[in-house]
Amino acid sequence: MARHTDPTDPTPSPAGATLPEPATGPGRDGLAALLARPARALIALDFDGTLAPIVPDPEKARAHPEAVPALAALAPEVAAVAVITGRPAEVAVHHGGFAGVAGLEHLVVLGHYGAERWDAVSGEVSAPDPHPGVAAVRAALPDVLAGHEDGTWVEDKGHAVAVHTRRAADPQGTFDALRDPLTDLAGRNGLIVEPGRMVLELRPPGMDKGKALSDLARDLGAEAVLYAGDDLGDLPAYAAVDTLRATGTPGLLVCSGSEEVTALSKRADLVVNGPEGVVHLLRALADRIRSAHPTED
Repeated sequence: MARHTDPTDPTPSPAGATLPEPATGPGRDGLAALLARPARALIALDFDGTLAPIVPDPEKARAHPEAVPALAALAPEVAAVAVITGRPAEVAVHHGGFAGVAGLEHLVVLGHYGAERWDAVSGEVSAPDPHPGVAAVRAALPDVLAGHEDGTWVEDKGHAVAVHTRRAADPQGTFDALRDPLTDLAGRNGLIVEPGRMVLELRPPGMDKGKALSDLARDLGAEAVLYAGDDLGDLPAYAAVDTLRATGTPGLLVCSGSEEVTALSKRADLVVNGPEGVVHLLRALADRIRSAHPTED
């Protein structure tokens, strides 16, 4: 006989992972809806800074060692798990180690802020043709970066170009000095600038994490949504959750905390300690759902 449990009870689950409690009423409502109806819930997460620690060289970023097992434990319990990232989808899949993992057979990775889509079920990426402004920006960058070459690093994402300042002698000063000229360069070529944690990304307009999240939630008919992020590019996804809440779909906003960006922590319902805290949350959710909705033998 199934044991009846309160899915919002903050006590540890049988596997020992304590589920943290959101600090806001809407967040608590979102968590309660997710736990009550997990089969109708969407779990969406950023990659860098959320599932993977931030590192000086983005090419060396890898998912937290326990992130994939935690996702694989949770994914079969919910309607869908998605990673929404500014990276190319294939790069996020490779750096995350998401392909061919038992439990993640239906994982979706939305790259370039949702412009690209990788589905685990097919292993294929669907993507639009590159915006012509990206090639023009790529060619003009050396002149714009003149005098700032020491410590800056250009990441060519194919459909976008990102200028990193984390390795500069003065990362924030270099970031601030480059923001206006890069914004001007982007505007002249029909692109926008997406600021992040010591990075300025020049990319096409018309798609952001909020639209990607909203479209996915609509397509799924999601009845509860959790979104976890860490950077300014995640704010549109936060806004999308606010809109979903206003139209009757409960949501939970999670911030993978950092001292570099406070805009998200001020908006979040729940702040956790970086990727390690995100992993703990995912594990606790999987444990609590299994406890509250046990499989009958």
